[in-house]
Amino acid sequence: MADIGQLKKANAQRWSKMKVTPSLMAALDSAANRLIAPTAKSQYQAVSAKTGVPWGIIAVIHEREASQSWKANLAQGDPWNKVSIHVPAGRGPFASWADAAIDALKNCAPHAAAWSDWSIGGALTLLEEYNGLGYAARGVPSPYVWASTDQYIKGKYIADGHYDPNAVDHQLGCAALLSRMKLLDSSITPP
Repeated sequence: MADIGQLKKANAQRWSKMKVTPSLMAALDSAANRLIAPTAKSQYQAVSAKTGVPWGIIAVIHEREASQSWKANLAQGDPWNKVSIHVPAGRGPFASWADAAIDALKNCAPHAAAWSDWSIGGALTLLEEYNGLGYAARGVPSPYVWASTDQYIKGKYIADGHYDPNAVDHQLGCAALLSRMKLLDSSITPP
């Protein structure tokens, strides 16, 4: 089991040293612009108002879990209008994307709506918990958070409970996305 206090410190230190992978800058900026677009931002802010989770955190979870599909559940990317089959399974159906997102943040691990530490270390740790603490238990950076930066090179769970030290995560990581979003929109928290 990971020590959450130590993980917050480690994630804050990684953030302070992090450099975004230059070859992924265009993809990161494209995704960041989609995530902060006024129509998307207003949806994230509405869910934020009902959960207390900063809207930028909701946005990066949405990108990571569902490639920002408004037809997919924030909890795991399954369609929100059907009962989910992936973990957390058995959620839904919901009346809207927002209803599914609120459920995911309030009622599913790691219960982001109950999280209180939105410092950068705390926010990145919540994001890591959203995907699971298997990487922290191994003492390696989580690709969910650190892919697309110099803080991650390789190693990935390719199936539940199956870690491949040579697999590489090709999705954009939450920290890189947040850093690019912050450059484009000063209302992004954490500070």
